[in-house]
Amino acid sequence: MATRTFPFSTLINKQTSVFPALDDADVILERRDAENLVLMRSERFEAMLKGLGLAARSLAIIAKANRALAEEVFAEELPWLTWLPAEARPGCVRELLDHLLAGAETGLLLPFSRALREWQSTAEIYSDPELASRLRGPFDASDATELHRPGDDDA
Repeated sequence: MATRTFPFSTLINKQTSVFPALDDADVILERRDAENLVLMRSERFEAMLKGLGLAARSLAIIAKANRALAEEVFAEELPWLTWLPAEARPGCVRELLDHLLAGAETGLLLPFSRALREWQSTAEIYSDPELASRLRGPFDASDATELHRPGDDDA
């Protein structure tokens, strides 16, 4: 699906230039000091949710019948899974599938997005053996840096 981008102020000041764009595209409204917003026709939104729900439930059924196949499918789409230790991959796939399925049912996909980001960050740490080793510890107190919070008095 195509997207068109407009400054948020255009929606407020010139609605007639934003709403016609929704005929053939979703609209991203860029805001200066906040997250961008997306406008889309409800028919496209409902179709997206139904498609996502069907795909998530289908993948969950496959995962229950053949966990290795589900892992293979995810690994195809998420190549960074190869950086995770072999024993962590099934847990990653299970957690991501569970979040995706719940999100498809409820429309709340932020938990899935967070879990995906967290697992990818974990995999990236494992991709660097030196960093992974340092993060496992032990930690040397002499390497610690004292942090000061803004507003703390140093006097």
